Amino acid sequence: MTRVALLLGGNQGDVKRTLQTAQQLINSRVGAVLRCSHRYESAPWGFPAAQRFSNQALEVSTDLSPLEVLDACQQIERELGRNRAAEAVEKASSGAAYSSRPIDIDIIFYGDEVIDDERLTVPHPLLAEREFALQPLAEIMRRHRHPVTGVTVGEMLGALHK
Repeated sequence: MTRVALLLGGNQGDVKRTLQTAQQLINSRVGAVLRCSHRYESAPWGFPAAQRFSNQALEVSTDLSPLEVLDACQQIERELGRNRAAEAVEKASSGAAYSSRPIDIDIIFYGDEVIDDERLTVPHPLLAEREFALQPLAEIMRRHRHPVTGVTVGEMLGALHK
């Protein structure tokens, strides 16, 4: 079994309910949810939006491969209303790299593996820059070390506040 860190977030619709449903689906399809952070509110990152984001980190024990975890999470996103084609149109018209969405599930860590695949990069490449990801992650795995840099989640979060 591998411990996986996931970050859930969204800013459209009933985000609280969407995150709860996503957690239940992850627990049944990906693996047992071992720990779950509180929900944290944050401003949109990398694009303007009227609605704030709600983010939550999960630690999950899974026997799925990294790409199986990715496929399961993307299926859950689709079932909960994420439409990547519509997001692509919005991003193209706005010129922004990101857009609002009802749900996003990112794989932050997959054990201590380093994965650089055309479909998946783990650890998440922008983790050290994203307080909205580090804050909930630090709540449940503050001492977890980044497998490339060796820096803990707590240290990454602290570096943003300097």
